[in-house]
Amino acid sequence: MDAQTEQANHAFNEALSNELFPTASTSSSSTSHSYLSSPVRSPVRHSASSSSLNSLSGGTTIISTSSPHQHQVHHTASSPHRPPQTPSRKRILTFDSPSSRSRQGQVFGNEGVPLNASRGLESPRHEVYNTSPIRETTQDVLLSSRRSIRPVAKTPFKVLDAPDLMDDFYLNLVDWSSTNVLAVGLASCVYLWSANTSKVIKLCDLQGDNVSGVAWERSGATLAVGTHQGKIHIYDTESVRVVRTYENHSSRVGALAWSFSSSLPLNAGFQSTGNTTATLTSGSRDRTIVHRDLRAPEECYRRLTGHRQEICGLKWNAEGTHLASGGNDNKLLVWDASWTGGGGRGAGRRSRTTSTTSAASATTAPTTMESGSNTDDCQPLWKFHDHQAAVKAIAWSPHATGLLASGGGTQDKTIRTWNVANGVLVNWLDTGSQVCNLTWSKTTNEIVSTHGYSSTKAQHQVCIWRYPSMDTTATLAGHTCRVLYLAMSPDGETIVTGAGDETLRFWHAFPRAKSTEKREGIVDYLGREDLIR
Repeated sequence: MDAQTEQANHAFNEALSNELFPTASTSSSSTSHSYLSSPVRSPVRHSASSSSLNSLSGGTTIISTSSPHQHQVHHTASSPHRPPQTPSRKRILTFDSPSSRSRQGQVFGNEGVPLNASRGLESPRHEVYNTSPIRETTQDVLLSSRRSIRPVAKTPFKVLDAPDLMDDFYLNLVDWSSTNVLAVGLASCVYLWSANTSKVIKLCDLQGDNVSGVAWERSGATLAVGTHQGKIHIYDTESVRVVRTYENHSSRVGALAWSFSSSLPLNAGFQSTGNTTATLTSGSRDRTIVHRDLRAPEECYRRLTGHRQEICGLKWNAEGTHLASGGNDNKLLVWDASWTGGGGRGAGRRSRTTSTTSAASATTAPTTMESGSNTDDCQPLWKFHDHQAAVKAIAWSPHATGLLASGGGTQDKTIRTWNVANGVLVNWLDTGSQVCNLTWSKTTNEIVSTHGYSSTKAQHQVCIWRYPSMDTTATLAGHTCRVLYLAMSPDGETIVTGAGDETLRFWHAFPRAKSTEKREGIVDYLGREDLIR
């Protein structure tokens, strides 16, 4: 359900409720009106219904006016033996205004407050003047201002065929570069599609091995390709050749992430080549996370073993100071990049445990770090055990420093946001379906999620959520299989989604940025303002 439909349904439900179940104030207003419109009222009788009225009036006289020249006095004696009283002197040719008449004939509530005192006949909005077939409160609902909703196109503006695009939750086969080139892994091949020219070139054919992950480096000229055999190939896309090949994993490499901070510490043996400052991090089915600095010799690397099952999600934050990793063990770990030899700042840090079973599993999973021949103990900064299924969807907010979003698989179906500064769960939402991918908008404070299996709502959808309210901005449908792949254009206006139906769909999801100013709390780690527009 999109935001416009949700808002319309809310207004209809509220209007229908006002018509079928009028409020107490509306009922009392109509009662007051019928009392004033009656020309002759019979004397108040001593009964259960009138006892409360007598107790409030304290034995005084209630005057019911039928015309400006005629008064009827009804005694409500508090005692049956009260002697008769002489009526007060009548005033001839007097004029009573509607307001005074309403004060004379007013009816009191339980607390002694006149029920019709707030709105007399002099008010143009009194029920007696209402010519509409619906109640006044319903009119207020229908005429009230509505929250402006950003229009989002519900159909893709481009659809590309992607034969042999694997329907595998643990793979990451689509990525969009800063030079507006889309990389797609199809079986054993990697193809590059230019969004500027719509031209397609084949980057490589692994012949005997399949692609399991792709990730662009910040310049848009270098692409990392992970394979099912545990290899990682670094390609120069301009010359279409392999620069390096790493074989540090024993099983498929499905998660790849680049860090662009030049301040990451290097252990002994790391020598800068001066060609790049990027560090590549890979996660594998062998349950390990490996860091490689392209300035270093090929044999030097770091290894983290904090997960008990396959790593399926990896993301560095914009500043390059924290790494988030998600695994098939339902764990979300946050690592501090300022680790140094001998345990350092990242060793033995805090953890957040919300279940005894998660705490027990966390203590049995060893966490170590290796660098060349040196081995150091390194604990993650945070261990989050709240998800009940595999954590593949991970995204750092570009609008607030230290804000991390994560999504769980089929048995979890939730999106959670975390403050990594203090380890607090900031927000969470049950989406009702498997969360396959997450990414933050660059131009608005919104989150995009792609979904798979669901037993309670429509499947295979793409949803846009407003943060922090997590209200739905739009729901995009069109895929017939799980939407397993998601990437965003460098200008932040377009997203591309891929699914097991072997199609890539392009959506106009976000508006242009209104200014080129840097957002508060964001470090321009790329040194380019056009990437946050």
